[in-house]
Amino acid sequence: MKNLDNKICIIGLGYVGFPLAIEFSKYYKTYGFDVNKTRISDLKNNLDKTGEIASITIKESDLNLTSNKDDIKSCNVFIITVPTPIDESKKPDLGALRSASEFVGEIIKPNDLVIYESTVYPGCTREECIPLIEKKSKLKLNKDFLCGYSPERINPGDKVNNLKNITKIVSGSNEKALNMVDKLYSKIVSEAETFKVSSLEIAEAAKVIENTQRDLNIAFVNELALIFEKLNINTKEVIDAAATKWNFLPYKPGLVGGHCIGVDPYYLTHKADISGYSPEIILAGRKLNDNMGFYIAERVIKLMISKSIIVENSNILVLGLTFKENCPDIRNSKVIDVINELREYNTNIDIYDPWVDDKTVKNVYGLSLSDSSCFNKKYDSIILAVAHSQFLEIKLEKITHDRSVIFDIKSVLPNNRNLNIYQL
Repeated sequence: MKNLDNKICIIGLGYVGFPLAIEFSKYYKTYGFDVNKTRISDLKNNLDKTGEIASITIKESDLNLTSNKDDIKSCNVFIITVPTPIDESKKPDLGALRSASEFVGEIIKPNDLVIYESTVYPGCTREECIPLIEKKSKLKLNKDFLCGYSPERINPGDKVNNLKNITKIVSGSNEKALNMVDKLYSKIVSEAETFKVSSLEIAEAAKVIENTQRDLNIAFVNELALIFEKLNINTKEVIDAAATKWNFLPYKPGLVGGHCIGVDPYYLTHKADISGYSPEIILAGRKLNDNMGFYIAERVIKLMISKSIIVENSNILVLGLTFKENCPDIRNSKVIDVINELREYNTNIDIYDPWVDDKTVKNVYGLSLSDSSCFNKKYDSIILAVAHSQFLEIKLEKITHDRSVIFDIKSVLPNNRNLNIYQL
């Protein structure tokens, strides 16, 4: 039986918001709101283009989908899950977050609860979002309405670690808010638990350091890869050997893109800067990771030259464009850096990714994808950029010649003495 005391509205139905709305709809009267009418239309037709929720699950859910503000005015819990990217200067872009806050401020009522899940820097909810709600609504925090922050931990494409079995950090603007947020989320994390923290700022900081820590660990192994390439040592073998020690963390080198790891550290460093501290280690890691695409492209070119392949007008196949394997998410994909650098050498590049819609790629990056006919050609170089499971089934010997360079960024291809396979 559903709890009728709360009527929930999830604002922003992307990778985070839609799975959240589906789960809440099992226990509460729930509305999913998005300003993107095409997104709402797709979901009403049981199509989730993010690939996170199956069509049958959408069809069988009791979720109300809308782009109409009037439909959600009766809700008393508003959960904001909009994107928080960075701009061209690598500064936090809070445009969507501010718009969503003002939107909620226009419809919020006394005694309502607003919860933020979007990743931000410590203090952002209290300093940027709440004042906008107060200004629009003429209501006051903790007197007229309450606020919570519970950072999202969605991992796109991951069918094992999901919303139900990941511990949920919860916080509130006061004790009453904290208990309300905790009670709400305790319902949907049925296979895990909630973890209460003492303030909105603690929850915000916990989220932003999760991905900053991963970013720095990957930067470390990326730097190892640069060193070991100079020493003619196989990085994967070194990591595999070191991983035999119980407390060694076997991070892998590679491209660091996506909407979290490659973005969140800049939120933390932004707040550090305005607080009077100039971060060094975090930004050094970011700089190294951001440059990996250019390094990989240059290494491929050098390998081609070493095989006496004429680089200009050579044919190169890039396998994968998403920021990670087995998901259609192309946000902040660093594969683009590899492609752009290779284009500087006047090479002919085909890009193949069965997980991505060609129209989306054209809109976001101005590129065209190749179809499966690319497997009828011979390439001078093949770059495995993303470890989609389909790519492990490709017969590379059929689309290469005896000098072709195969660069396996993800270190997932099996050893083949008949192929020139190189790893990061």
